[in-house]
Amino acid sequence: MVRKQLVLVVDDEAAIVRLLRATMQAEGYAVITANRGGTALDLLNTERPDLVVLDVMMPEMDGFETLRRIRSESQVPTVPVILLTARTGDIDKLQGFQQGADDYVTKPFNPDELLARIAAVLRRSGGETAVPVQQVLHYPQFTIDLAARRIDVQGEEIRLSRTEWALLSQLAGNPGRIMLHAELLSRIWGPEFRDESQYLRTWVSRLRAKLEPDNPEQSMITTFPGVGYRLEPPSN
Repeated sequence: MVRKQLVLVVDDEAAIVRLLRATMQAEGYAVITANRGGTALDLLNTERPDLVVLDVMMPEMDGFETLRRIRSESQVPTVPVILLTARTGDIDKLQGFQQGADDYVTKPFNPDELLARIAAVLRRSGGETAVPVQQVLHYPQFTIDLAARRIDVQGEEIRLSRTEWALLSQLAGNPGRIMLHAELLSRIWGPEFRDESQYLRTWVSRLRAKLEPDNPEQSMITTFPGVGYRLEPPSN
């Protein structure tokens, strides 16, 4: 049996904890929770979670101090940490990253975005179990052959531009997984384009028109507004 990835959620708001637990468990993660920084540090050492979602605004010990102690005193100082907070200022974000945060999500948050960020951080840290890439993906209107770099639409090969292929190969290499805007932009155009989400809207639209010319409104590429895109996995 494959071990589930274990996420430690640290937040003093019971409603947020319930939402996060339900959201993550539905996605297949195991979840443990704490409502104080000190309790979180104890759980971190005993349970060894794969990732921590840590609220900043907590009594007694705030998230910044908890994160500092995770990095300097805990038995798992390299555990990935995503900060969760109502603060939106750049100074607070900078402080979080300086303390060693891997990502930063502001409240109110989109659960799909948080799940996508968790998956992205786990991939970067090597904490997510590697899944072999399916080399050939068959859909009703088209087939993607990643190894051969070939796309067949209704039985005929079509040509994609370099950028179209780069985008499609990222999505097809992660079928069923939400790919964040910033993640796609950084991988295809470079980190300086992380905020240029209009690029993606344009190129995803072009991909849909080529892959599913007869039915683009029911595309296999699903849009998650403000979050990212997902290529749905093949049915077989």
